Amino acid sequence: MTGFGKAIAETTTKKINIEVKSLNSKQLDLNIKVPWLYKEKEPEIRTIISQVLDRGKIDLTIYFDSIDQEVSTVINKGAVKNYYKQFSEIASELNIKLDDQIFSAIMKLPETLKTDKNEIPEEEWQLVRGRISEALKILDLYRAEEGNSIMEDMMKCIRNILSLLEKIGNHEPERIRKVKEKLNSMLEENVGAENIDKNRFEQELIYYLEKFDINEEKVRLKTHCDYFLETMKTDSPNGKLLNFICQEIGREINTIGSKANDASIQKLVVMMKDELEKIKEQTLNVL
Repeated sequence: MTGFGKAIAETTTKKINIEVKSLNSKQLDLNIKVPWLYKEKEPEIRTIISQVLDRGKIDLTIYFDSIDQEVSTVINKGAVKNYYKQFSEIASELNIKLDDQIFSAIMKLPETLKTDKNEIPEEEWQLVRGRISEALKILDLYRAEEGNSIMEDMMKCIRNILSLLEKIGNHEPERIRKVKEKLNSMLEENVGAENIDKNRFEQELIYYLEKFDINEEKVRLKTHCDYFLETMKTDSPNGKLLNFICQEIGREINTIGSKANDASIQKLVVMMKDELEKIKEQTLNVL
């Protein structure tokens, strides 16, 4: 899920900003951007993040708003001379004249600038480390709020499916009547009303209705929906389980649609499928 957290650590010499944001992802994907001073702490930063967040595309950035003069950047003369020597040799071989602009190109190459850096003070790192944890907690709270919103949305969709399921039951008596009338009409048209064996007709009708009976699917669908609601309330990671239950719900809805043989029920089935698609999209955000 998406989230954002920010914290600030201040020392006597600098103001350090820590920002962390997350996007939805099936696994933990870390992208860390830190100043040179904290490069050696990157493995520890990754450990801190993984202890709080289980998955997501996580971007953590640390930067200085202001910094004192304890760090100075100087030109790496040896690297510049080496680059220039190589350029000169190539220019001589290709019979090309070098001009002063070559230095602009050289200064953009790696290792032409070097920084006289000091070790990060332990007190400063402990302060920054604490602020990283603080930013992660803020992000986690942000994601928890979003999770509650997602849970409410999925519960609403499940309740809609259950409501539509009740409406299907209301259409079943009319469905049976239509089936009986249709079969009777077909027999009268083809063999004549006087030739119809009423007892045999009733027996065949019962067999036909049993073949297209959807009561079992309705019971299973309600059971799956109730199980989905119960699973959402558990504390343990349940995203995969919810996704599996969605598949079972979809299977029952499809079976009801294929056996219904009734336009009114088919319409309700389409509406149930629409609600289920909304749930499937949201389960992608659940761990």
